Amino acid sequence: MNRYCLDDNLQLQTFLDEQTSSTSKGFEGSQFSETRLSWLPDVIKDFILPSGFPESVSDDYLQYMILQFPTNVTGWICHTLVTSSLLKAVGIGSFSGTTAAASAAAIRWVSKDGIGAVGRLFIGGRFGNLFDDDPKQWRMYADFIGSGGSIFDLATPLYPSYFLPLASLGNLTKAVARGLKDPSFRVIQSHFAISGNLGEIAAKEEVWEVVAQLLGLALGILILDTPGLVNSHSVLSLTWLSMRLLHLWFRYQSLAVLHFNTINLKRARILVRAHILHNKVPGTVDCNSQENILVWERFTRPSIIFGVSLEEMMGGERSSSTVMKLLKLYANEKYILMLNSQGKDLKVFVSFKVGASSMSVLRSIWQTYWLDKHWDSTEGVVDQLARSLSEMEDKFNDFMQLLEGGGWDTHQLSLKVPNNVLIDFC
Repeated sequence: MNRYCLDDNLQLQTFLDEQTSSTSKGFEGSQFSETRLSWLPDVIKDFILPSGFPESVSDDYLQYMILQFPTNVTGWICHTLVTSSLLKAVGIGSFSGTTAAASAAAIRWVSKDGIGAVGRLFIGGRFGNLFDDDPKQWRMYADFIGSGGSIFDLATPLYPSYFLPLASLGNLTKAVARGLKDPSFRVIQSHFAISGNLGEIAAKEEVWEVVAQLLGLALGILILDTPGLVNSHSVLSLTWLSMRLLHLWFRYQSLAVLHFNTINLKRARILVRAHILHNKVPGTVDCNSQENILVWERFTRPSIIFGVSLEEMMGGERSSSTVMKLLKLYANEKYILMLNSQGKDLKVFVSFKVGASSMSVLRSIWQTYWLDKHWDSTEGVVDQLARSLSEMEDKFNDFMQLLEGGGWDTHQLSLKVPNNVLIDFC
């Protein structure tokens, strides 16, 4: 957290306030308190534990994960041993003769799996906090990345001497895809379970998936039995490409029909823009239909950069007059918004104060879109910021009422406050 003070010369001074308040709190009713993990570096804890741990999870989370770890280790040891037996069974070595070939092949095969596991490790540790916000986007990206992994697999017959690196790259890429797919789909399953029946939803989804798998395997065998396919790698590749494009199209269509009633950043932009322009908000069906599944946040306009430092927001200017104007202007808000209007489009910077919440993020988005519509380059920046805050004070409650009337969940917004930079003042 950054703390800001004005010195004797009325210049802004910045101090880094290291806080570890979360480490002083333990789970209630759990023998595995976070104090037990105090020896771990923060970067490791951020990598393996959910954001907001331990308050963001149930009391039994850590104990379960600690016991689950050796469970998975022993399971993969068994997998390695079974792989060696399977390779022997298909003729690579034998139990009666030398086992060196089978062991070497098993090591290479398991190494391929291990390289793939690195991809899942990276995705889960580095991007685990993204899936709740936009599961549709990440589920779609998972299929794109998985398609890339299959291309490496298809290339192995062309370059058999490079089987291990090609198969490893394919496994790595598909493991990254799986690391995106599984958490995203769990969020989608939770969306389906409106009666608290998540277990049944998951079980029935397994039924659908197994039936589809059996049908797909049967059709795949029929395709492989088609004369000319086995001996022509180019025909096989074109057949795969056709099926993959069809697969991606079906995936996009299936995700497009999902109607979430939670408000993430994409849907917040759609809802706020409709309120600013037309004084109404679309319902869940219309809003989800307008949502672009593939677009990145950085390519949307107006551009909003959340979680910037006060120095970056002010362009290095530390004069007391500018700081005091902003402090006074945003005294009743848990954020500070500033903008850069030098280019064609507005570029908005948002810094969050200590205690900011998802509602603070939503309010900053509303102010941004009001400024984007009413921006006047001939008028002073501070004056327009003040006017936008005044308009928000008058109309934001109406916006929230329209959201509730439209069936939106306004109690649990999927709008996260960046925790890397929070500001406080002396």
